[in-house]
Amino acid sequence: MILLQCVQLSKSFGAEPILENVKLEVQSRQRVALVGRNGAGKSTLLKIIAGEMTYDTGDLIIPKDVNVGYLAQSSGLESDRSIWDEMLTVFSHLQKMEKRLRDMEASMSDPAVTGQATQYDKLLKDYDQLQQDFKDKGGYQYEADIRSILSGLQFADFDYATPISSLSGGQKTRLALGKLLLTKPELLILDEPTNHLDIDTMTWLENYLSGYDGAILIVSHDRYFLDRIVDHVYELSFQQTTKYVGNYSHYLDEKAKRLELELKQFEKQQGEVKRLEEFVQKNLARASTSKRAQSRRKQLERMTMMDRPKDDDKSAQFSFQIQRQSGNDVLMTDNLAVGYDGEALTRNISLKLDRGESVALLGPNGIGKSTLLKTIHRTLEPLEGSIRFGSNVTVGYYDQEQTRLTTNKTVLQELWDEYPTTPEKDIRTVLGNFLFSGEDVLKHVRDLSGGEKARLVLAKLMMQKANFLILDEPTNHLDLDSKEVLENALIDYPGTLLFVSHDRYFVNRMATRVVELAPDGLTNYLGDYDYYAAKKAEQLEWDALKEEKTQAANATADDSDKQTKQDYEREKEMKKLERQRQRRIEASEAKIEENEEEIAAIEEQMADPNIYQDHEKSMDLNAKLEQLKAENDALMEEWESLQE
Repeated sequence: MILLQCVQLSKSFGAEPILENVKLEVQSRQRVALVGRNGAGKSTLLKIIAGEMTYDTGDLIIPKDVNVGYLAQSSGLESDRSIWDEMLTVFSHLQKMEKRLRDMEASMSDPAVTGQATQYDKLLKDYDQLQQDFKDKGGYQYEADIRSILSGLQFADFDYATPISSLSGGQKTRLALGKLLLTKPELLILDEPTNHLDIDTMTWLENYLSGYDGAILIVSHDRYFLDRIVDHVYELSFQQTTKYVGNYSHYLDEKAKRLELELKQFEKQQGEVKRLEEFVQKNLARASTSKRAQSRRKQLERMTMMDRPKDDDKSAQFSFQIQRQSGNDVLMTDNLAVGYDGEALTRNISLKLDRGESVALLGPNGIGKSTLLKTIHRTLEPLEGSIRFGSNVTVGYYDQEQTRLTTNKTVLQELWDEYPTTPEKDIRTVLGNFLFSGEDVLKHVRDLSGGEKARLVLAKLMMQKANFLILDEPTNHLDLDSKEVLENALIDYPGTLLFVSHDRYFVNRMATRVVELAPDGLTNYLGDYDYYAAKKAEQLEWDALKEEKTQAANATADDSDKQTKQDYEREKEMKKLERQRQRRIEASEAKIEENEEEIAAIEEQMADPNIYQDHEKSMDLNAKLEQLKAENDALMEEWESLQE
């Protein structure tokens, strides 16, 4: 069933077209991503579909019985109710049904009603029907659904009586998402739903949406998220959409193939046009070839000319260089405690960074990741412990809140005032590399979008040429293409990196080590994000197994003496088997070594010309050699089995 159709939709703001003849379709249970650069018009299209904005021409078709739920970008929940009461408003129809059931139960116990057989039978029948309807619509599980959603969105430890008005902006955004998910619309439209979510919450949301019964139309800059969720991608570029079947990675591959094919077709046609034009030019004036030339000219006139394939390839171009190399030791913290107003968010932080490392700092929201980075950068003072930098270390810092920008300056002034000795031409060149060209450099910082501010901060950071970069959410506000450019620049960076990011794709590409922050210190994982996630999953399984064993031990407490004896016997038997295994391993290794020495000796003999020319001797030695190699293969197989 088709839930949504956009047919030749167009939208302009004044004289500037935003959307032109846009086509988009969503069917039941499809997961559709809308991708494109910042400013391409993605949010505008979603608002039009959600009915929050009008369109100029075309058709928007949504069946009347299709319920549409829409979450705008960073739209926080504003309410005077408590968390629990606000979530309950989604189920007001079930609460009314529940009240009617209670009223009917009271009536059924009324002697005046029970004495009227006909009236009582009708009441019983109505009660049974209402109870069944209540059950079918989730009346007995809606409170559990609320708790499940709130837990997944990291509100499990909250007092549900907390007023929503007292929450932070990020918490209100998560609650708005939770409330929308509880409504379970047939078509769920989400604009950047992963904003303000930490990695654990994003993983929960992915799993929830993977099993969602309705269809989903989503805009997101999180590539991991898109790869796991979507099965169709619409790219919005040059005011129009192009459809691709598959997830985000498949879309990138198909887009590259499609562009290459279209370019080849264009170049082939251009070659044909050139050939025909040259023929006409050379032969039109000759009487003997004039008719053929006229035929070729008509062929040219009938030809539908292809436009050169366009790729929205306006990308920032930059790289991070260093002024000079640091020593091998870059950063050392010892028993560090960080926080505000004397209250520590996390303690016992002992962290060491070596030159060339790229370390990702992960942990749930509110644990103190940004606070730790600010403390290392000396923007905040540590509550306890010490911070030391190695020799020749120069620090560059990217602040996710972009507080280091001056709002009343122009883009040009913001960069030039930091580096006043650099010629204006060079400053403009740097800004051009970050997509600030022409009149863009005269924009005031306060008028820039989030993505433009991010690019300006990165431009300042690049000019600094520091050999140790501290980055706090550097991919926030960047579109997918800009993220790719930033990753490539940082991969080639010859210095040391310490960064916080919720973008798992970015972490996976950048990190040589993952450090997880907890209230009582750090845990190191020597690998990328995939390695970290696998180890965390193993730890969860191990914790669950330990809990299961603990419960089993508690359940059999009465048999503890018997169990202890059995454990002793089992351990004794296991030690015996282990000794036998070790003896077999040692015997296998000794025999393998002995055989290898004999193999080497035989191979040396076979290299002797006198033996090589003796056919019988060679045959005997070769047979012995094959026998020893086969024996060693069997021994190696046994050795590997014993090791496992």
